[in-house]
Amino acid sequence: MDESTTQSVLFPELSGKPVHVEFSEEALSADGGGLLLKAVDEQLGLTAVLADCLRDRRQPGKVKHSLHDALRQRIYGLALGYADANDADSLAHDPIHKLLLDRDPVVGERLASQPTISRLENSLSAVDLFKMSTALVETVLGRHKRRLGSKAKKIVLDFDPTDDPTHGQQEFTFFHGYYDSYCYLPLVGTIQFGNEQKQHLLCSVLRPGNACAHTGFVGIAGRIIEQVRSFFPKARIIVRLDGGFGAPVVLDFLEQAGVEFVVGLANTKPLKRRAGKEMTEARRRFRATGTPAQVFGETLFKTAGRRFKLRFRDHVR
Repeated sequence: MDESTTQSVLFPELSGKPVHVEFSEEALSADGGGLLLKAVDEQLGLTAVLADCLRDRRQPGKVKHSLHDALRQRIYGLALGYADANDADSLAHDPIHKLLLDRDPVVGERLASQPTISRLENSLSAVDLFKMSTALVETVLGRHKRRLGSKAKKIVLDFDPTDDPTHGQQEFTFFHGYYDSYCYLPLVGTIQFGNEQKQHLLCSVLRPGNACAHTGFVGIAGRIIEQVRSFFPKARIIVRLDGGFGAPVVLDFLEQAGVEFVVGLANTKPLKRRAGKEMTEARRRFRATGTPAQVFGETLFKTAGRRFKLRFRDHVR
């Protein structure tokens, strides 16, 4: 590629001269940051642990790329912004991507092609995905166990759905009215330790675009809570959820799990009636002072055979 332009910034005295930029070297790559990604992966051993969860069902005589290599290639590619498996063909000879898989960046064997990567993705069973998700959580918790030891007194688990917009005829993509698009609706779980501000990813479970916010939550959260307790048996566990999770099945589960929880509730007419006194007081304070006012109150909430005391806040700005 040969591009030219007239410049007047770097060398004003040569402003009348054209500047030619030519990319003629073959062994060039724009993904040097991937080396840092590889270093972190080797420190955590994450892709090796994930690869150990998979069973190689291929015929040994036809295998050119190990499961670990194919998995690393796909994960590194996703992390570097190459979401489409078709990108594997254009990156097969990229020197940095070959170096990430411990191959000579110039003369090393080319990487796996798009069909190989696609076959890997389509070969994973529900059991494989379950094992990998469990291994991911254990890897994250193990790292923080080594970092914090017995200092982790409070652990906060956040779960939240997020939209992943889709295009074309994607399987299980549906229109979601709240996000106003065709999408998937993954459930993302994060963990936070003590008063630290940083949240660490624990899980991201792909779900159809028409899933409710709490679809699959009980099974996913139940497994994660057990794993957290096995690593931090003395820690206080708090689960935080937004209003989409305010369903009886979720509240009953959290109560039975023996964790503290903060759950938003949808703005319903019965809840508005119970909060009427506090809302009136918040408006009165706002009119009197001209500044935002907050008023806290309590009420009882009943699910299937259980009663909860809710603490709510009404505010006016």
